[in-house]
Amino acid sequence: MKKSLVIYLGLMLAVLVFVSPGCYSLSGSAVPPAMRTINIAFFENNAPIVVGNLSQTFTDALKNRIRTTTRLSVISGEADANMSGAIVGYSYAPVSVQATNPNAPPIANASVLTITVRVKFVYDADKKLNFDQTFSKSTNFQGDITSQEQSLIKTISTQLIDDIFNKAFNNW
Repeated sequence: MKKSLVIYLGLMLAVLVFVSPGCYSLSGSAVPPAMRTINIAFFENNAPIVVGNLSQTFTDALKNRIRTTTRLSVISGEADANMSGAIVGYSYAPVSVQATNPNAPPIANASVLTITVRVKFVYDADKKLNFDQTFSKSTNFQGDITSQEQSLIKTISTQLIDDIFNKAFNNW
């Protein structure tokens, strides 16, 4: 008797979770039921230093993240929600310096790459979810940036997209 009561209560709880109104969670994200589509505009690179493929790489990765971790359809044109923005900062600078010998100038032992993105998220059905915010991430590296720039961009883009995704879909 106790076992069947536990099973019954467990089933009732499961039904309540799946049938209850409001936001529901998919893959760790909360998306309002009325939101079915999102338009993600191309993120132009407006940074002082422009890397040729950064805009396309970033935009595609953001679309892919939303497409694979939510039930939303990423579309062009009119959508339930819109995300737009621009890459506004791309810089690298030394973070530590070492002297090789007393007669030679010091050289950078480690450097930091920083990427900054401005993002505007608009969901007209619930304006309190809207935001216009700047996100910035950095990573340290050693040696010449040229040989490792693409992998550094991928690492930082993933971190930025995590922050943007969490702001848009996990703060509800």
